Amino acid sequence: MTRKMAVTGTAIVAVLALGFTTQDLGEVVGEIEALNTLRSSLAASFAGEPDRSTFTQVCKPVGARAKQLAQENGWKVAQLAEKYRNPANKLDWEARLAYKVMEDSPELMGMWIRTEMDGESGDRYFRRIVVERACLACHGAKAKRPQFIKDTYPNDRAYNFKEGDLRGIYSVFVAD
Repeated sequence: MTRKMAVTGTAIVAVLALGFTTQDLGEVVGEIEALNTLRSSLAASFAGEPDRSTFTQVCKPVGARAKQLAQENGWKVAQLAEKYRNPANKLDWEARLAYKVMEDSPELMGMWIRTEMDGESGDRYFRRIVVERACLACHGAKAKRPQFIKDTYPNDRAYNFKEGDLRGIYSVFVAD
């Protein structure tokens, strides 16, 4: 498999022998960057003590936009994590490998792999999700998590993060 590196500003994106064009690659990366900007701006707008409305105002719109991207483009889009709240967001084996690479290489913002998913060949993009200061209201110390999170997610694993930590990854699969 041929390996290539693409550098964008200070961010490094690893590319592994893909099956589609640079234009397609740019579209996926651009949409996920916009999604991450949405996440960041919503998190930055949060102030005060988190409650159920915090989820509605901050996290839910990001998930809704990810679903919209999937529907509009025929992509499979997910936010995955090692330390997840919802078991549906648990890393699969490929995402676990990408997560580990990103954990070991903080300068690596994203990476592509050639793969198969649900019997289809295609390309998969992973992009890091970084913990921001505002995220700590719900993802900081375990003991300080809001009661609604403790009640809603009794098996929660998404806590004890610090600002700048790798929170999870976006995953986008684009079938051939």
